Amino acid sequence: MIIHIVKEGETLFSIANQYGVDPTVLAFDNDIADPLRLPVGQPVAVVFPRVTHTVQSGETLFSVAELYGTTVENLFRNNLFLNGKPEISPGQVLYIEIERELLGTYSTGGYAYPFINEVLLRRALPFMGALMPFTYGFRPDGTLISPEDGEMLKICADYSTQPVMHISTLTDNDNFSVELAESLFNSSDLQEKLLDEIIMNMQTKGYTALDVDFEFLGRENAVKYAQFVAYCRERLRPYGYGVMTALAPKTSDDQTGALYEGHDYQLLGEAADAVLLMTYEWGYTYGPPMAVSPIKPVADVVDYALTRIPAEKILLGISNYGYDFTLPYTQGVSRAPSVSTKQAFSLAAQYGAEIFFDETVFAPYFDYTAEGNQHRVWFEDVRSISARLRLMAEKNLRGALWWNLNRENNQSLIAINNLIDSEGLNLYINDG
Repeated sequence: MIIHIVKEGETLFSIANQYGVDPTVLAFDNDIADPLRLPVGQPVAVVFPRVTHTVQSGETLFSVAELYGTTVENLFRNNLFLNGKPEISPGQVLYIEIERELLGTYSTGGYAYPFINEVLLRRALPFMGALMPFTYGFRPDGTLISPEDGEMLKICADYSTQPVMHISTLTDNDNFSVELAESLFNSSDLQEKLLDEIIMNMQTKGYTALDVDFEFLGRENAVKYAQFVAYCRERLRPYGYGVMTALAPKTSDDQTGALYEGHDYQLLGEAADAVLLMTYEWGYTYGPPMAVSPIKPVADVVDYALTRIPAEKILLGISNYGYDFTLPYTQGVSRAPSVSTKQAFSLAAQYGAEIFFDETVFAPYFDYTAEGNQHRVWFEDVRSISARLRLMAEKNLRGALWWNLNRENNQSLIAINNLIDSEGLNLYINDG
């Protein structure tokens, strides 16, 4: 893969001609809506095939895979335009094998809300070893609150993707409830009831692991939370289910703030089979304009985590979104809506903005003016995603999880396919 940076006067067709690739594939892989109006500075990921196949009458994707000794999932990954569906027609050219810079095989997965567009979900799942429908909750009496996950699980079964049950203390108003967590921590009966329901749900729906995500607990609940995660693991192990948990992005044991103090890396690392580092949200909706996942703070969190948790248990969180900040920033007043990579590229094209890449934070951004207001957009592209995948490999982590799959970002999928082979979380470890 080559990352081409658009220069003044270039079009999709001139770039495709320069590298000798199909402009239709190039446009799809890079979320390009208008082939004649590319923002200066936009990265274009150019994928080169080693082996191609022209579909003949009567062939199916399954027969093509068998012909070349490969898998349908591999063909989905190499041909993003298929959208994860085995529908092909005579004359189509399929990439059987592509040039790659393979770093190794790593666990991958993504979170998704139940309202995710089916096309988007099917496109992403061949790259995801696990899918976490967001989110299960529970009532004060310990009974489960289920999301509408039936359709997601049905789609998940069409791929080699493991469904992982995600449970949190989120309430209807999208806040993490400390009261709900504390009532659970302080009652062994409630914990037993909740785990009974979790196990029944996992068995009924085919979930393979549990992802526990309690946030803003405060220091007073840190030990109890780790004990609860350990209890979950104890209850699930006889059934062959593993347990993971999400960790706030800390860089020291004594980092202050309710979000950080409730997560003891050492204790949670011992209690769970794996952990997710939530390495994003430096730039966020109510904050000042900045990158969502600047590379150095991300690396600092990883380095701290490695002093408390074995590398083989650590999953790196990867942000799959950006923010459109209005300038100037006013604390307590400003609110930036989130944008997908595709939306960011479209905005830059619409307003004729030049896209820059900040080598300090390893993230793209651009400025534009609309209705008299100045804006700065920080987002993700193939360069920023690739940088974090390389960090994951450099630190020998278990893998990476995407938050979240609801936002369209074909360049993220291209980066995955170029750098890593994906596998499931496989959390259960029979260590006696």
